[in-house]
Amino acid sequence: MTMWRGTKPLILASQSRARQALLANAGIAFEAIPAELDERAIQRASGLSAPGQIAALLAREKAVSVSLRRPGQFVVGADQTLALDQRLFSKPAGRAQAAEQLRALAGQSHELYSATAVARDGEILFEDVSIARMTMRPLDGAVIRAYLDAAGEAVTTSVGAYQLEGLGIHLFERIEGDHFTILGLPLLPLLKFLRSQGLLQ
Repeated sequence: MTMWRGTKPLILASQSRARQALLANAGIAFEAIPAELDERAIQRASGLSAPGQIAALLAREKAVSVSLRRPGQFVVGADQTLALDQRLFSKPAGRAQAAEQLRALAGQSHELYSATAVARDGEILFEDVSIARMTMRPLDGAVIRAYLDAAGEAVTTSVGAYQLEGLGIHLFERIEGDHFTILGLPLLPLLKFLRSQGLLQ
């Protein structure tokens, strides 16, 4: 069943399975086309340091890049940054870096900034940044090793080395924020925009 009213599918400029599942479950006809940008180079060149601004910039860049390849179609770009005080986190490069990130986050509260942007023909039509506050429970070395063993390679696919929709839920004692924001696509403001364009029932 679909709720989509557009003559062409929505384009999601992301390889994220979580984001794709959110759109599919919402009954939106979409096609996933990754932007394939050097995100760290874009971030460095921007000079930005605020996590929300970085997420918003990358979401816009992804949406614009793919929209230029798909004339006339609505393209959704999304990005997520994780900040613990002044430290920004990226996806861990491997198990050792994942363990280091978990040690830093354990027993602390951090913020997830999830940005989304919609572009058509290179023009940004909509953008939003939503925030979730996550409190990780204290974790000792044995717990971190057990989690890394169980989660496997999945820890390298998400910032902070966790996926809340999977085994990562065991790491937390409190979560404040929208579930969609945590999964990396603030869905409610996006749906509102798409309805305003006559693309949803």
